[in-house]
Amino acid sequence: MNKAMTNRYAGNVLIVDDNLDVLTATRLLLKKHYTGVICCDDPSQVCKLISQNDIDLVLLDMNFRQDSISGQEGFSILHEVTETFPEVVVVMMTAYADIQLAISAIQAGAINFIAKPWQNAELLGMVASAFKHVETRQQVTQLNRRNTALNQLNQGSDAPIIGRSGTMKTILATVEKAAKTNANVLILGESGTGKELIARAIHLSSQRADEAFVNLDMGAISTELFESELFGHRKGAFTNANRDRVGRFELADKGTLFLDELGNLPLQEQAKLLSALQNREIMPVGANKTIQIDIRLIAATNSDLHHAVNVGEFRQDLLYRLNTIEITLPPLRERKQDIPLLVEHYLQHYNTKYKRFLEVSDRDIDNLCEYKWPGNVRELAHSIERAVILSEGKYLDIASVLNNSTKLSTQPKSAEETVAEFNLETVENQTILSALTFFQGNVSKTSKALGITRGALYRRLEKYGIKQ
Repeated sequence: MNKAMTNRYAGNVLIVDDNLDVLTATRLLLKKHYTGVICCDDPSQVCKLISQNDIDLVLLDMNFRQDSISGQEGFSILHEVTETFPEVVVVMMTAYADIQLAISAIQAGAINFIAKPWQNAELLGMVASAFKHVETRQQVTQLNRRNTALNQLNQGSDAPIIGRSGTMKTILATVEKAAKTNANVLILGESGTGKELIARAIHLSSQRADEAFVNLDMGAISTELFESELFGHRKGAFTNANRDRVGRFELADKGTLFLDELGNLPLQEQAKLLSALQNREIMPVGANKTIQIDIRLIAATNSDLHHAVNVGEFRQDLLYRLNTIEITLPPLRERKQDIPLLVEHYLQHYNTKYKRFLEVSDRDIDNLCEYKWPGNVRELAHSIERAVILSEGKYLDIASVLNNSTKLSTQPKSAEETVAEFNLETVENQTILSALTFFQGNVSKTSKALGITRGALYRRLEKYGIKQ
């Protein structure tokens, strides 16, 4: 706990007692030493005050009715506080110094017990000791939340970066240099070019490799959830906020935060992101304390951010904060030399996954190198997977799979050919035929693979005149 210039410690204390004299005296004593001291004489308001004021420590009286010495009222509140706010520390107070009552209070969740009347030095020592428990408990709670949230994240694949073209060699050399620093990196490129793979490569080659790599698709979150996703929120901060949530910044502390599709971020949210990066701290929604963060930021987008700055759609100061190092990934059509390597890699991967032993012919490799691959490496990987599933015989029939949506051809298509390729009945017919062939006419397996019922498949077989 850092001591402030005013000789007060950072920490919020809630004093709960029905005796106004006790409340006043305790508040005057503690406010000289702690930044926040709140008094409460109504037990029903305790949890509300804890939530609203980010309370660290509760000094809780055990009896709130005249002549009551059982402590049951205090125990009831103690139970509610420890169940609802497990990170909050409770010290019990009573005018009746009963050792058995003290033991029962500690067993119920209090960390200590003090009898009234007390000496000021005794109370200050008790509170100081309690705040050591506060720090430990908050650290454990934060670690547990962080680990739980990290386990829920999809950490992605560990697929290698494949390429021997001159362009990719230059990019990999830049990755190696960038990884040795903590500089922010901006990765540009069309969808499917492997921006996340580059981000992971930078992380895994950096001094933060043993820490978390946390990713977030900015195009997949709404404006309303932006702050909660990035900065987290506290229970009750808004409707349906039923528990605390750790944001991606906090999850990535000491590690790397990868923000994909950053070009989708609205201007008003760009300012909040810039502030977090500049100040190296965040404020969870509903909290009143900032959290210091230490992250390495990597951002990616398929948008032209420089053009967006020129037309007023993206903040120039945020762009400068992001692109200390800028890497532009080329589309697959501009690095044809890498296509055979990629085909072999994904063929081996999906052969293993689906227990197949397919090969790819030189003719198909040539065709694949001539195809434009509008979906880049992602499209190639998915096409290989479909081909492995549906191909017969010894060789991978990649051309027949791609014919479902487009033809491998260097010749321009006529308008009639283009329209025919997109005809839904034609595509459905070809898909059913391919699936039936792969499953050797087994209707049950075919319908399951197509995601339809046996009855629905029979109706389509009749519709298209397909014989089993």
